[in-house]
Amino acid sequence: MNRLLITDAHLLHPETGSRTDPGWIEVADGRIAATGTGRPPGAGQDVRVLGAAGATVMPGLIDAHVHLLVTSLDLAAIASWTPGYLTVRALAEAERMLRRGFTTVRDVGGADHGMAQALAEGLALGPRLVHGGKALSQTGGHGDLRPLGDDSVPCCESRPHFARIADGTDAVRAAARDEFRKGAAHLKVLLSGGVASPHDEIAAVQYSEEEISAAVQEAENHNRYVTAHAYHPRAIDRALRAGVRCVEHGNLIDDATIQLLLERDAFLVPTLVAYEQTAKLSRQSGLPESSYRKLTEVRDQGLAALENAHRAGVNLVYGSDLLGPLHSAQLEEFTLRAEVQPAADVIRSATSTAARLLRMDGEIGTLAPGAHADLLVVDGDPLADLTVLTRPERHLRHVIKAGSPL
Repeated sequence: MNRLLITDAHLLHPETGSRTDPGWIEVADGRIAATGTGRPPGAGQDVRVLGAAGATVMPGLIDAHVHLLVTSLDLAAIASWTPGYLTVRALAEAERMLRRGFTTVRDVGGADHGMAQALAEGLALGPRLVHGGKALSQTGGHGDLRPLGDDSVPCCESRPHFARIADGTDAVRAAARDEFRKGAAHLKVLLSGGVASPHDEIAAVQYSEEEISAAVQEAENHNRYVTAHAYHPRAIDRALRAGVRCVEHGNLIDDATIQLLLERDAFLVPTLVAYEQTAKLSRQSGLPESSYRKLTEVRDQGLAALENAHRAGVNLVYGSDLLGPLHSAQLEEFTLRAEVQPAADVIRSATSTAARLLRMDGEIGTLAPGAHADLLVVDGDPLADLTVLTRPERHLRHVIKAGSPL
């Protein structure tokens, strides 16, 4: 039996936003066995003891909006890469995410069962990967990146990619079933224009009510759920009324949409850092000029939308949505959210609330006995100062995944 005992640690419980007096946490076979304050239990010869020296132990972080496969913004270069090279680059980024403190990530476009299996088997070092396969896009939608002069018809779509094209309810059903066949834990549908897609407008509404309902029905048949890429009320309201459980981005939501999110007990995953970092990179990123115009449109309203959703009590989840060279700023979403949210709420969005979205509550994002021992040991108190999390080179002492310190 693999056992670990962490002593002299303040335990941070995200559910209550509390940090205990110095205590201990015991791990057995990759799971949390017990926690407590005061004197720790005796350690046998087979127990590894890790003295925290007054540091904070908290659950590992969860990023619910990543694209592991997108390790470059140069679309022309990506088109020439082999599936093997794409995967190796993605798994290298996965290790960097783990070393930042993210012990679980939800991929919402691109990662597949093979990448998840490699990480689960320890063939590569990285977070627990919850993947949704390829997102579904209508022709001309956010996931259709063909140049305007390309009149070819998408065929087979077996190559690794962020999305696949499916038009009409029958095609949507078939694509959904295929992604679930390949192990997808959720299905992402693209329901409005996007920043990175060069040929659509943010204000566009993509997919009909019937097509969205078909995707939702297939997800429910497979005991899965649908999450939607959408920015504005027309697209989001249509999605929520069709039964979509989660909304990605939502920068342009209004009060009526916030109320609908509450009524449906849906989740919202803002991704503010993606716009900030893309703007900083400026034209060097390789994105077309049309994307920068759309970037300004959504960036300017994102923080206000987050603040309004927070005040109303919407289920908010941490997401970064960073691509290519921007992945290194993954922790900066904490900094942006702290402008309008208390630290405890931001931490919950990256732990216990994210676990509920992933339907893994009690399994990750908590220090409760029985949960996976995915833990961080950090110097300082993140509830008092979120820079404890955003500066891992200074504060992150240990990352522990499934009971094993890196």
